[in-house]
Amino acid sequence: MNLLKKLFNVKRKSVFKSKQTDHSRYFPEDKLPIDEKFTYNFNKNGGKFLYCENNKEILEAFDNILLENDWYEKDVFLINEKLSTKFDGFNLNFCKSKDASFLLSTCESLVANSGAILLSSNQIKEKKLNELPVNFVIFATTSQLVDTISEGMRKIKKQSKNYFPSNITTIQDFETEKEKDFLSYGSSAKNLYLLLLEDL
Repeated sequence: MNLLKKLFNVKRKSVFKSKQTDHSRYFPEDKLPIDEKFTYNFNKNGGKFLYCENNKEILEAFDNILLENDWYEKDVFLINEKLSTKFDGFNLNFCKSKDASFLLSTCESLVANSGAILLSSNQIKEKKLNELPVNFVIFATTSQLVDTISEGMRKIKKQSKNYFPSNITTIQDFETEKEKDFLSYGSSAKNLYLLLLEDL
């Protein structure tokens, strides 16, 4: 009888202790800063992230990407003409061909909660993702970080008062070798490098 009491008391104590330790799960989770959340989700999706503090570091990082992939003197899919002057001097042939080695572009927003890149017709015109090169190099700034896609859409609407862009899409599958599951059906995986410039 004494043995049973001891067993039951031990169990009561252990139940009581577990309730105390479980108490914290009902409190709200600590929110990660938006930049950390984006970095974590972007890397989890298979993207390659290069943080730069100034334009000199952007050009060095871009040079390293070209060197790593042997993209010197290759065709580059480019729509934004401002980028051709920013990344001039690398012996690249800017064109609008799907057969280009990579796409060089800006983006609308960087979506933290999914680690996605938000694009529109401002970057890719009316092209579908599967009509673009497999390799992407995206140039963005830290001021383009948003928490959700809907926040990114509001930002597009605010910036485009006279003209609302079409063909709004996100890329969040950055591993071309990955086996597809039903959630990624219809998406086009891209090998993506992000050149992120600190501007805040």
